[in-house]
Amino acid sequence: MKLIIIGGGFGGLRLARNLSNKPGFEITLIDKFNFHQFQPLFYQVATAGLDASNISFPLRKVFHYSKNVRFRMAEVQQIIATENKVVTNIGEFNYDALVIATGADTNFFGNKNLMDHALPMKSTLEALQLRYKLLQNFETAINTNDQKLIEQLMNIVIVGGGPTGVELSGAIADMKKYVLPKDYPELDFTKMKIFLLEGGNKTLATMSEKSSVDSRKYLEKLGVTVLTNSLLKDYDGEKITLQDGKTIDTKLVIWAAGIKGNIPEGVDKHLIAKGNRIKIDRQCKTYGNDNIFAIGDVAYMEEPAWPNGHPQVAPVAMQMADTIANNLRSIEMKSSKKAMEEFVYNDKGSMATVGRNLAVVDMPKPKLHFSGFLAWMIWMGLHLMLILGVKNRFFVFCNWLYNYFTYDQNLRLIFKEVNKKKTD
Repeated sequence: MKLIIIGGGFGGLRLARNLSNKPGFEITLIDKFNFHQFQPLFYQVATAGLDASNISFPLRKVFHYSKNVRFRMAEVQQIIATENKVVTNIGEFNYDALVIATGADTNFFGNKNLMDHALPMKSTLEALQLRYKLLQNFETAINTNDQKLIEQLMNIVIVGGGPTGVELSGAIADMKKYVLPKDYPELDFTKMKIFLLEGGNKTLATMSEKSSVDSRKYLEKLGVTVLTNSLLKDYDGEKITLQDGKTIDTKLVIWAAGIKGNIPEGVDKHLIAKGNRIKIDRQCKTYGNDNIFAIGDVAYMEEPAWPNGHPQVAPVAMQMADTIANNLRSIEMKSSKKAMEEFVYNDKGSMATVGRNLAVVDMPKPKLHFSGFLAWMIWMGLHLMLILGVKNRFFVFCNWLYNYFTYDQNLRLIFKEVNKKKTD
């Protein structure tokens, strides 16, 4: 079976590893990057807590000892389902089965000003760009006497009260408390304001009520101004305007308020659901195609316990990958009479870190809630185990230890292109 997997995220990588060295499969994994990105720690790269290489792992290295998995770094241009073909910028690939695991990207909801001026954080590159912008603003602030400009440069607005927004707000607040006053003694950090805007009535709305309450309490304890029921209307690069007419002067808006599926060209438009996700059945097959599957953030499935689709989180993608792996093996073994599995999401819980020694954890079975230092330790332990590569785990752990005992992040580096003078 010629199997093509588009996307080397949590779902695509899990599927390729499940079928690696399994007889009867010839697998091609396609991704526009040559590395797997550990998205839950993007915010630590953006706030100088971790180096980008610590949360990235070369995809080719994963399959050093695989006889049937090959990786191609390419951008998918079109899927031609009628010809069982994937068209990329490096050529065409034929398949017997295709799995779309392209994940999700930032959703600005059609607001062009936000697209032009707000910073997203859905890739390692975007996390590095955010770190550059964050630090460069303080470098600019110490070289001006314009008080209004200083205020704009020091005010930071994070839009979206989900896990990404909460974790970013807490990390920046920790920087403000422990690091930035030492780096920039010329600036008065009592005037630096961090705003977290949430359109709903609470932070971490998808988690338990206790987690929502605790996360807000922790953020406010760290000095973050949490504005719920606040919708951002516009941002011109210098000032945000809310739906109620209020404004905040700022040169940095971080957008963590929405995501949309990365759907390749060629997917039937009738299959696209809310949030730009592909409709799939309980076996993860796209409707109308017996050999095209979709998993993870780009997929939309309704099951009794999740009538409005699954949350767009890594465990969903990984569990879908397991289901598809089992079903594809049944298909490949044509003599097998084993019934095709239907996907049932096993929700093992959710968690978010807010700052130093502060986190929240929800477990559904048994129904438990943890907060504070214990939740923070659980959060760190789980994320450390999920990172690919022993070397990466070691460096992340060392960085966390160093940051914890020194109250410092040692990766506050600003990389920028140096203009070279032309010489004859």
